[in-house]
Amino acid sequence: MSQHADLTPQQAWDRLESEPAAVLVDVRTQAEWSFVGLPDVTALGKQVVAIEWTTFPDGAPNPRFLEQLRAALPSEDAPVLFLCRSGARSAAATATAVAAGYSGATNISEGFEGDLDEHGHRAVSGWKHAGLPWRQG
Repeated sequence: MSQHADLTPQQAWDRLESEPAAVLVDVRTQAEWSFVGLPDVTALGKQVVAIEWTTFPDGAPNPRFLEQLRAALPSEDAPVLFLCRSGARSAAATATAVAAGYSGATNISEGFEGDLDEHGHRAVSGWKHAGLPWRQG
């Protein structure tokens, strides 16, 4: 059983839109941000906070994750929504944030690219599949 809240990408967008203090934290790697893309929340007057959960290329845990989160979001009461590729890393980041006192931490369960289909393609769920704004490059 999850110890934190989960939202679909559309629910996350709706929350970002309706709650001025809500922040989107993308915990994927620099390589993913550069080559796959980032959610685009500029229409909401917001910017994505990018903090790696694991580092590229070795996949090692980011030892400065909480330090970087606290620098970006000093208020532990802030509604913070965590996103990764499929919802797994962001679930871990959300659980870590909750344990560190971030009461408004929420996971975006489908992630940016979503789950794999029968052909091994990430084309069945996620932020991009939901048609939410994103940019590449």
